[in-house]
Amino acid sequence: MATSNPKCSSYTKYETRTRNPDPNTSILLVIDAQNHFSSMIDPILPNLLSTIQLCRRASVPVLFTRHNHKSPEDYGMLAEWWDGDLIIDGTPESELIPPIAELAAEEGGGEVIIEKSTYSAFAQTGLQEKLEEMGVKEVIVTGVMTNLCCETTAREAFVRGFRVFFSADATATSAMDLHDATIKNLAYGFAYLVDCDRLQVAFSLK
Repeated sequence: MATSNPKCSSYTKYETRTRNPDPNTSILLVIDAQNHFSSMIDPILPNLLSTIQLCRRASVPVLFTRHNHKSPEDYGMLAEWWDGDLIIDGTPESELIPPIAELAAEEGGGEVIIEKSTYSAFAQTGLQEKLEEMGVKEVIVTGVMTNLCCETTAREAFVRGFRVFFSADATATSAMDLHDATIKNLAYGFAYLVDCDRLQVAFSLK
């Protein structure tokens, strides 16, 4: 399967406005960095790890999501849409890739891993309540897939009242045109675009 490589795409042409995240009220969401998506994650892994480290250095909390299904009751429309090719809980494919699993363990393990069974990280996960308890006003979205779980989570965060920042170089999907379409759509109406360089400047990290 072909994989998008954000390094080959200039996202600034899609921007309609710019803003830097506030490290005091932001959180980083790392969406579905699991073995099932390893071929998509590999090209962006250096950027994803850099983004996590930049946020940690700026004292921005990090939450990881893990997509999995425990029984047919939580399959929803995904079973029909993907012809039953789902990520089943307890399988190797459902686990976070090793470099991300290590970071999640450092953050506190299960307390920072949000389990979900559909595209949105907000659907029946308690994520909104958790963010509100933490005083979060802004979310920075990274991970996979750009046009499915990342985009859905970003859009839902926006309509739930969070300011959204979407990483152009630490998200990926199966094809560059799909990646670019999401970047263009989100920049038009839902999210400020960022990358590793912009986050480093925003957090005044050298």
